[in-house]
Amino acid sequence: MRAPLGLVAVLVLAVGAAACAPVVTAPAAGDAIPCAAGSLRAQGSSAQTNAVNTWIRNYQVACSGATVAYGSTGSGAGVRAFLAGTGDFAGSDSPLTAQQQTAADARCARGPAVHLPMVIGPIALAHNVAGVGDLRLAPATVARIFAGTVTTWDDPVIAADNPEAVLPSTAIHTVHRADSSGTTANFTAFLAATAPADWRFGEDSTWAAPGGSAQRGSNGVASTIARTDGAIGYVEASYARFHNLAVARVRNGAGEFTALTDEAAGRTVAAAAVTGTGSDLRLAVDYRTTAMGAYPIVLVTYEVVCRTGTPARSLPLLRGFLTYTAGPQGQAAAARLGYTPLPAALQGKVLAAVAALN
Repeated sequence: MRAPLGLVAVLVLAVGAAACAPVVTAPAAGDAIPCAAGSLRAQGSSAQTNAVNTWIRNYQVACSGATVAYGSTGSGAGVRAFLAGTGDFAGSDSPLTAQQQTAADARCARGPAVHLPMVIGPIALAHNVAGVGDLRLAPATVARIFAGTVTTWDDPVIAADNPEAVLPSTAIHTVHRADSSGTTANFTAFLAATAPADWRFGEDSTWAAPGGSAQRGSNGVASTIARTDGAIGYVEASYARFHNLAVARVRNGAGEFTALTDEAAGRTVAAAAVTGTGSDLRLAVDYRTTAMGAYPIVLVTYEVVCRTGTPARSLPLLRGFLTYTAGPQGQAAAARLGYTPLPAALQGKVLAAVAALN
């Protein structure tokens, strides 16, 4: 797996007349990638960067004449760029607020902005505690750790979740995001929903609890955990895997301490309700899910796009690229990096929404 990059820009120059117009070309026999010429610019979620890196490379190897650039700047910056008209789409780990939605609809001019779920990235509680491999944590325990009320690894609260483990007296070093982050928004939403008595800092894309180490980007969080004994932090799962970090089992609403797997995360997302209308596929994830075998802390990254109003020069490539990313080949490529594929029913809805972009 490639290391996360701050800015990814893979350029493939068109030859001859292919560069003159953004025309969708018919895929070759056996080639499911819908190629188009043109250029796209986007930025946003660092949680999806590993997937986007691979998608851009694969798409442009297959499609001469395509130019796609994605900046791993964080969800907040990506949304701001989209609203300012400097991005063809934005990657965001949380839905737009009501105020942002109004601004996005105005930016699209001829139609609303819509949310297309594209990447499922379970949020890992990655840790680096010498001598502790299989760590189990209940939501209330997680809340107390990140709120700063549980400060050593041998605290009785943690010991109660891990009756068979030998826990060291090492001090706990929590690591959180310094930048506005959809990962933070989803993680704090989980804490607020599952442990309200122990988590008094609400849910937001900006970290509000005192203490801990603040790091920019998912890679910054993972790197800090990797070099700090006693550290724990929340990070999209592919970064934990890239840095070979241990990941805690988390207790779900059914009372199971569930390991983070594609299947376990997929069960949580499959049960999520679509709260948007029409092509807007924003989801309401139930962090207290009682589905057996479900891993409860999941992050859904949306590509925020104009339902109607994308410039004609960019529209064919936008549709072609997003059709590939949401389709079987794109989702399989993401799964190889540690992401969870879109559940089949949701995948069908996303592909239909992409086809309807105009």
